[in-house]
Amino acid sequence: MASDIATRADCERLVREFYSRAFDDEIIGWLFTDVAHLDLEAHVPQITSFWETILLGERTYFGSPFPPHADLHAKVQLRSGHFGRWLALWQGTVDDLFEGETANLAKTHAMRVAQAFYTRLQSFPSPADEHQPVETSSPTLPITQHGPVSGS
Repeated sequence: MASDIATRADCERLVREFYSRAFDDEIIGWLFTDVAHLDLEAHVPQITSFWETILLGERTYFGSPFPPHADLHAKVQLRSGHFGRWLALWQGTVDDLFEGETANLAKTHAMRVAQAFYTRLQSFPSPADEHQPVETSSPTLPITQHGPVSGS
C-alpha cells in the first residue's frame, strides 16, 4: 500500500516525477522544453513550495502561478486539450506514487487550477488572435438630408 503525501520531500518527489513525464510527453512536452524553456532545477523548489502550501499548509510559496501561464499563452495558444493532458499526467503521477486523503486533494486541486487557468486565459491574447479576421469596412449608414427641401 502506497503512503500519502505528508512531507515536503513527498511534494518534491511528486513534482519531479510529474515533470519527468511531462517533459517527455508527446502532446505537451514541447510546451515545457521548446516554448517555456523551463529550467527544471530552478522551477522544482518553487513548484514544490506551491504544492507544499496547498497540500500541507506550510505557507512556503509566495508568488502567483498564473503569470507564467499567461506568458506561455501569449506565445502559443493554450487549449483545453493541453490542460486536460497536464491534468491526466498529474493525476496519473499522484496515483502511481501516493494514496490517501492528501493525494486526493492533490488531484482535486490540480483540476481546479486547470479549469481556472484555462477559463482565465480565454480573456488573454494569444497567437491565434492574429489569424482572426478583422472587420475593416465601415458599416453602411443611410444618408439623410436635413433642412429645407429645395424646389417646393
